[in-house]
Amino acid sequence: MNINLTLIAQALAFAALIWLIATYIWPPLLRAIEERQQKIAEGLAAAERSQMDLAKAQDQVDAAMREARSKANEVIDQAHHRANQIIEQAKNDAVAEANRQKEIAQAEIDAAANRAREDLRRQVSTLAVAGAEKLLKREIDANAHKALLDELAAEI
Repeated sequence: MNINLTLIAQALAFAALIWLIATYIWPPLLRAIEERQQKIAEGLAAAERSQMDLAKAQDQVDAAMREARSKANEVIDQAHHRANQIIEQAKNDAVAEANRQKEIAQAEIDAAANRAREDLRRQVSTLAVAGAEKLLKREIDANAHKALLDELAAEI
């Protein structure tokens, strides 16, 4: 056995093996590696997009919360304003009702005072007539002298 022939045969076998690997095995292996790299890159890009979308969504949520708080504060302010209006209206209505009741009471007091004056005038005129009867020692006819008694009552 010749060492040169063995070395050449091994070199040819090695070259054939390299050619087979480079032709049939290496391209699919490279394609698989490239596909895997592409999938990893797409996954990383998708994760980055998701992070950006999450940040945008968080910003939108924050903006919506600020707007909701603002609107809630507006509604609360409007409710306080309306409550103050209702209280003020109730106070005004109460004052108006108190004034009306006061006027009614004053009218009743005035009417009672007028009735009391009329009663007092009648009593005074009756007493005056009674006093005049005693002075004159005779009876005065009330119907005959009604005009005189009315005039006397009006003067008193």
